[in-house]
Amino acid sequence: MKKLLLIGAFFAFTGSVVLAQKPNTLTKKEKKAGWKLLFNGKNTEGWHTYLKDTVGSKWQVKDGNLIFDPTQPASGGGDIVTNDEYENFELNLEWKISKGGNSGIIFDVQEDPKYGATYLTGPEMQVLDNIDADDNKKQNHLAGCLYDMSGDATVSKPVPVGGWNKVRIIQNKGHLTFYLNGIKTFEGQMGSAEWNKMVANSKFANKEFADFGKIAKGHIALQQHPGSSAWRNIKIRQL
Repeated sequence: MKKLLLIGAFFAFTGSVVLAQKPNTLTKKEKKAGWKLLFNGKNTEGWHTYLKDTVGSKWQVKDGNLIFDPTQPASGGGDIVTNDEYENFELNLEWKISKGGNSGIIFDVQEDPKYGATYLTGPEMQVLDNIDADDNKKQNHLAGCLYDMSGDATVSKPVPVGGWNKVRIIQNKGHLTFYLNGIKTFEGQMGSAEWNKMVANSKFANKEFADFGKIAKGHIALQQHPGSSAWRNIKIRQL
């Protein structure tokens, strides 16, 4: 009888732990550490389409996930960005992508009408179906990489399409560290000689990207791109 009571207590305890870790919620420990949700699992509060006041219809909340739905009218598209700007932070989130899908997490976005897109100013961690997406030809275009600048298949290890990938991005005084599914995919200092060399060898060397990665502070964006993407557990803590 005592053994049965102990087993029951164990399952009651583990069950409470599972409930405490429900998607799009914070534990007491996380709250104490300064974490805040950027997505509440219910609506798009805290976000807007780049250079607009509201979130377009291509971005919807379904079953606790933030979904980019490419089947919606084109007028409802565009990258979405956080209402707030962030400088020194740790960002955690989960994403999954449709077969052949493509997206990205862009940060340090300078929201100004003189910049027609988020990627003109903000670096990107790539989100991709490495197997079937069209943009899988270059190694530094694979999932988890610093897009068009650094990374390859040795560090890009996304889960199969349909599964959730875990992202961790840390920016502290311009020092960047990327993780995808617990694997470090990039570490470097913005504005350093090595960084400037990577920029010079990328598409960001073109004149339209003159202000790319120049300010280590800005909005965080989720990118509209081919295919459907889903997002959850988007949380941040300022350093």
